[in-house]
Amino acid sequence: MGLKSVIGLVLVAAAGAAAYAVYNPDAVERLSPGAAELAREARARLPLPPPGAAAAAQAAQESGPAPVNVEAETVARQDFPVVLESLGQVVPYQTVTVKARVDGQIERIAFKEGQIVKEGDLLAEIDPRPFQAALDQAQAKKEQDEANLSNAKLDLARYSTLAKQSYATQQQLDTQKALVNNDTAVIAADDAAIDAAKVQLGYTKITAPLTGRVGFRLVDQGNMVQASQQTGIVVINELQPISVTFTAPEEQVGEINALMKSGDAKVVAKSTDGKPLATGVLEVVDNHVNAATGTVMLKGRFANTDNKLWPGLAVIADLTLGVDKDAVVVQTPAVQHGVNGLYVYVIGADNTVQPRKVKIAHETPELAAIAEGLKPGERIVTSGQSLLRPGSLVAVQTADSAG
Repeated sequence: MGLKSVIGLVLVAAAGAAAYAVYNPDAVERLSPGAAELAREARARLPLPPPGAAAAAQAAQESGPAPVNVEAETVARQDFPVVLESLGQVVPYQTVTVKARVDGQIERIAFKEGQIVKEGDLLAEIDPRPFQAALDQAQAKKEQDEANLSNAKLDLARYSTLAKQSYATQQQLDTQKALVNNDTAVIAADDAAIDAAKVQLGYTKITAPLTGRVGFRLVDQGNMVQASQQTGIVVINELQPISVTFTAPEEQVGEINALMKSGDAKVVAKSTDGKPLATGVLEVVDNHVNAATGTVMLKGRFANTDNKLWPGLAVIADLTLGVDKDAVVVQTPAVQHGVNGLYVYVIGADNTVQPRKVKIAHETPELAAIAEGLKPGERIVTSGQSLLRPGSLVAVQTADSAG
């Protein structure tokens, strides 16, 4: 063996000894305390695991995976209200576009925008002078025709006397009778003309046809309006009571009709974030099913004394169809959707979980009534299912199901 080989072996041995000292400085402390101190300093500067880390990792692996933290509940029985939930819209109970019924100039606007008006309140007034003149003319015409009728009656009396004395012919008498009848008919026509003129004059005062809230003014004072005008003067919406329209599946039409017949069809209107707004009653089920959507239109009536419901507002309408007595009820988030249908994770006595198929009888966003698959007293997972597999060990976080 040459000198270079010997030197190489010595260097390899020295490197191995140094590495051993760095890995286990306690073993070389007995031979050289100074070398041990240098080894500890070198070890501190290297990214090495602490002593005993490998053993701890091996022990953790042998003890099995850590349990999955979940929330759970105990299955129980309770009465479950069967509620049909549907998106609806608030509409006025009645709505009227107030229009002019005669042509003329607006002399006065008698309401303020947004005002509550009562039926019969004055809203606007059209210049009445042309219509008053027409009424006066019709009345004057009647007086003229009444005078003619009075004179014709006097002539008829004279002809009747003369005819008896053979001083007037029968033809003259008949002609005078016809004239009296004609003048009588003219008076009747005058009365009709006077009534028509009064109606036209009355139309110059535009009044509220119902009690409600007026919207924006559509015509300003001084403008000309016409009976044929489509825009109108103002729109009045009846808000108390008010309606909510919504739909129901066609399969439930029979059940809804029976509920209406019983007189106990309660409807709750909620905001889109689920806050209750008002309680009313189902008033109308439409007389046909929409073939395109397979739904029937419903309308509920609400007193709306606090004006929480406003025309055009989108709401959630809950129609209570009945109560499922003593149903098996769980939180809706506990029910999972899989390729084979609905299932829940049931927690066993050893705190491991297994999926189980279930069928839902009724459901709301919060609770579900289970028709098949669960029994009261069983524990199920309500949150954390995404980390679970069949047989997974769980650590229950809720006090309800921990005991």
